[in-house]
Amino acid sequence: MTESQEHRRAPRISFPGRPAARTRVTETVRILDLSLNGVRLEHLNLLRPGSTCTLELPPPLGALVLLAQVVWSQVVGTEANPEGERMLRYQSGLMFPRLSAEQRSILAQALDKAAAGVVLKDGELSL
Repeated sequence: MTESQEHRRAPRISFPGRPAARTRVTETVRILDLSLNGVRLEHLNLLRPGSTCTLELPPPLGALVLLAQVVWSQVVGTEANPEGERMLRYQSGLMFPRLSAEQRSILAQALDKAAAGVVLKDGELSL
């Protein structure tokens, strides 16, 4: 895990192993980096800027279901899906417009643990 050195409202934690999460729009997504304000994801289905969705974080990141708004989305390459079909691969930035105090606290604790060192086992997160 590395913390981004960019000037942002909240520190961003990068996840080189790209742990899986879920959205109800695109199903499985990969987390590239995460902060208290938002997340950068990689996925195979389009997320339209301005749209909202829910993001389901894995248990090591608090097992939270968060409301998110898509800020940007761009094509970064192609990838074969499980059926072998070539699909566009996207990266998208989502912000969390309304975290409750409880969600913010749980996410902050998970990010603190992640910043201290996350171990990836078989593509899964383990704190």
